[in-house]
Amino acid sequence: MKKVKPVIALWLVFLLSTFYAQKETRFSPNPHRFDNAISVFKNWDDKNSFPANAVLFVGSSSIRMWKTQKYFPRLKVINRGFGGSHISDVIYFFDDVVKKYKPAKIVFYCGDNDIAAGKTPERVYSDFKRFVKMVEDSVGKIDLIFIPIKPSINRWKFWTEMNKANMMIKEFIDMKENLFYADIVKPMLNPNGIPQKEIFLEDGLHLNNKGYKIWTTVLEKYLR
Repeated sequence: MKKVKPVIALWLVFLLSTFYAQKETRFSPNPHRFDNAISVFKNWDDKNSFPANAVLFVGSSSIRMWKTQKYFPRLKVINRGFGGSHISDVIYFFDDVVKKYKPAKIVFYCGDNDIAAGKTPERVYSDFKRFVKMVEDSVGKIDLIFIPIKPSINRWKFWTEMNKANMMIKEFIDMKENLFYADIVKPMLNPNGIPQKEIFLEDGLHLNNKGYKIWTTVLEKYLR
């Protein structure tokens, strides 16, 4: 059997690395796994009126499980969080979970599941920018408050990558007048820089009431 020449071997390595890089860039889970959840939203909207010029909370399970009307009783609130979602899923269902409501402000939390599923911080950053552009093109340059990917006990091993995505997004946000970075990270950590155990449910991933009180306190100044 003939040996592969060094130049050819290097070329094969280059092609394979390029292929996998492109594959990662394109990677998104099938958004249709949320068809039932989106149908629930649609059915509700068909039978009920939703407030105009509301604050729209949208994103993954940390939004879905947040009793936003309870924590922000003086605001007109719409909650369209669906658990397990990636930013790519919110983008796919954009017309159903964002555009149709024409919100006055948006509170956005997503990216947690993206990193845990193997997406790079660069991909999360790119998807966030795409989401922002879709908002600006369809709703206008309204205030958009980004809640950074949270540090959690369950996913602490991903924190370096998660925080890298946060910092990339923050740098982008700092250049835009209508975007805001609501730093919930610092108050979620104990003096040793580790997530506070007492603010999470037993799964070590989702927040309990104490955790949501921290988020609410941080968010209030952006929603007044």
